[in-house]
Amino acid sequence: MTNQLTSGNRAPAFTLKNADGASVSLGDYRGGDVIVYFYPKAATPGCTTEACDFRDNLNSLASAGYSVIGVSADPVEAIASFAADNALNFPLLSDPGAETAKAYGAWGEKEIGGTTHIGVLRSTVVIDPKGVVSRAEYNVDANGHVAALRASLGID
Repeated sequence: MTNQLTSGNRAPAFTLKNADGASVSLGDYRGGDVIVYFYPKAATPGCTTEACDFRDNLNSLASAGYSVIGVSADPVEAIASFAADNALNFPLLSDPGAETAKAYGAWGEKEIGGTTHIGVLRSTVVIDPKGVVSRAEYNVDANGHVAALRASLGID
């Protein structure tokens, strides 16, 4: 299990490839609020539900000043297909080796079907314009997470 972030921590820097293979850095978002969410595996039911929920709520999040970035350990080809298949309108980033997930505390044990696995934990970290964590949520439920996040951020 990696150490989880809490409000007030400096968000770890990262540079990862997006679905087009271009490099995207957290620093590219400096000066604005950003929601970085970690999801276990592209094109699985829970990850699709969560991604589509962010897609469907992106306008209200953007209107409130938030950018959204999805991160998984999937290869670029998998996130490109996932983004295209679901008309995702925000960047997905490939984190091979899950180093960014580990730096953010979004890596550890989870139980799937009664078996314990090590992997990416469904997590969301909100980062302020100065690069400081304003909230971090771990082991979130894909269903209803975006609505709960919007409520906690005061976004109608």
